[in-house]
Amino acid sequence: MPKKTDVPSRIVRAAIALFSRQGYHRTSTRDIARLADVSEVTLYRYFEHKEDVFWSALASCFDAVKPRLGSLDPSARNSTPEAFLPRIVNALVDTATFSPELARMVAIALLEVRGKAEEVCRGHLTPLFTTITNYLQKNIQAGNIRDLNPEIMTLGIALTVFAQPELSKLIEGCHLSKMDSRQVVEAYSQFWLAALLPSSQERSIKAFSPLEELTA
Repeated sequence: MPKKTDVPSRIVRAAIALFSRQGYHRTSTRDIARLADVSEVTLYRYFEHKEDVFWSALASCFDAVKPRLGSLDPSARNSTPEAFLPRIVNALVDTATFSPELARMVAIALLEVRGKAEEVCRGHLTPLFTTITNYLQKNIQAGNIRDLNPEIMTLGIALTVFAQPELSKLIEGCHLSKMDSRQVVEAYSQFWLAALLPSSQERSIKAFSPLEELTA
């Protein structure tokens, strides 16, 4: 017989599987209890409402990916874009590859459950997005990255990586969906470096100050 302490985790794992596949409204507590191999009465001993099960499931998804999302340590933030951008992409690709339920659970939270969804997601994702945005902003000011909106760049990097597995299948002849995670990281890193790094001409213009122009 399973230990009593195993029951909540089994319920949460079952909830993640069902919510991420069927959505919030199409998943019942009876379905969750059946998959967790407990009675619905037992489920309600640990969770007062269906929504409580969902929030516990979402929190579990975030907990599972924290090591990957937290891999961008402070020391790495002083590295060059050529070194740091692949690390960003790698962390996001790992999350999308090994925890595909997370993106679906976040979407379900925001679109179906709502309530405190924005607050919960912000609490978990804001530190990561802020780290990326601040890094981009600092390198824009230093002339290492093109002068573009850093918030839009951050969203663009995150959304293309998370949407890649499914949307790439809709593009005829696209090979991204057939790549392994290493190849995907390399492809996206090359793309974003080419898009964000200024050309040699842009670098020279940035380095040529108005004072230098007047005294030339």
